Amino acid sequence: MPQSVRPYDLVIVGASFAGLVAARTAAMRGLDVAVLEAKPEAGHRVATTGILVKEAAEEIDIPHTLTRRVHGVRLYAPSRRHIDLFAPGYFFLTTDTANVLRWLAAEAMRAGAKILYRARFEGADRVDGVFRFRGLNIAARYILGADGARSAVARAFGLGTNRKFLTGLEVEFEGLAGADPRFLHCFLDSKLAPGYLGWVAPGPVVSQAGLAVGPGRRPDLKAFLAATESIFGYSNARPVERRSGRIPAGGLVHPWSAEGVMLVGDAAGQVSPATGGGIKLAFELGRRAAQVISDHLQDLGPPPARAMAADVPAFGAKKLMRFGLDLAPPNWTIDAALAVPPMRWLAQQVYFHRRNPGGVSFAEFEAKLRSEPLAGYPTASPGA
Repeated sequence: MPQSVRPYDLVIVGASFAGLVAARTAAMRGLDVAVLEAKPEAGHRVATTGILVKEAAEEIDIPHTLTRRVHGVRLYAPSRRHIDLFAPGYFFLTTDTANVLRWLAAEAMRAGAKILYRARFEGADRVDGVFRFRGLNIAARYILGADGARSAVARAFGLGTNRKFLTGLEVEFEGLAGADPRFLHCFLDSKLAPGYLGWVAPGPVVSQAGLAVGPGRRPDLKAFLAATESIFGYSNARPVERRSGRIPAGGLVHPWSAEGVMLVGDAAGQVSPATGGGIKLAFELGRRAAQVISDHLQDLGPPPARAMAADVPAFGAKKLMRFGLDLAPPNWTIDAALAVPPMRWLAQQVYFHRRNPGGVSFAEFEAKLRSEPLAGYPTASPGA
């Protein structure tokens, strides 16, 4: 190999949640790792809401200054009637997403990984078991594609690609006083958000308001904000940033690996087709991918994709849920369903991942707060 070409054990394409966790893990295991990122820095032009379920928070310990803990979900019907959902011991973390990504990048570099910003993946050729990257003076023994829903790595190596997407739009607000900070506010409405939902999420720095729609539909954020203005008072807050993104909704792509190459995270379709949740899997499978690649390169372990296959979900039930959501039932049926106990039970399963499926009323939680306030948790009355 010419001396000007810098050799690495592993090159990860994409400074994403999955890519940065994989970089940190692989570097800590002794691999020489580089991350290629086309953007000027991690956290630049974020395209995700960045809400973490408890299971994601249990995978990676994120600095508390970058998160806000939210214990309940307020689920609204199209009529704007709502139910409040809660499970003891469970929580969500809203995040300062851009700075979480910057922190993950710093952690990966501290472990020894190198991040090459403004470095676009334009393909690679394999010669004698080593990949030479086009347009870059680097080479690698293995490539991990963590470059998002429209993965360039997948296209370059003839791997499976995502073909079904949710489309989301979101705006961040400063000073959104109408958003009760105890809840994630979620809106079911087949006119405003057919195939998915709308949301308002109080974060550690700003509040996020947005919606996503199912495949083949276009989101109308302006209509959603107008329909919920009376609840949250956006006109009294200051919009600071807008974002949009596409969320894979078709399940795992096939194939998701080839000799010397593997996909992870959104690139591999490792996102729930029903809920759009992918950060927990990005953390879990990003770390797992680094482990099996390390075993393969350092210890003659099996091909990484074969070693990892048992850890990758098939999403069978969630694909069925996606089919039902794509039907976008009439709003009157959603209004009727939200009034009956089975719907509350189902919502509890979806939001709290079967933790304490019997649930506890939010009134009991509030009573607990009044008698023994949780450290750092607000005790504001509804609407405060």
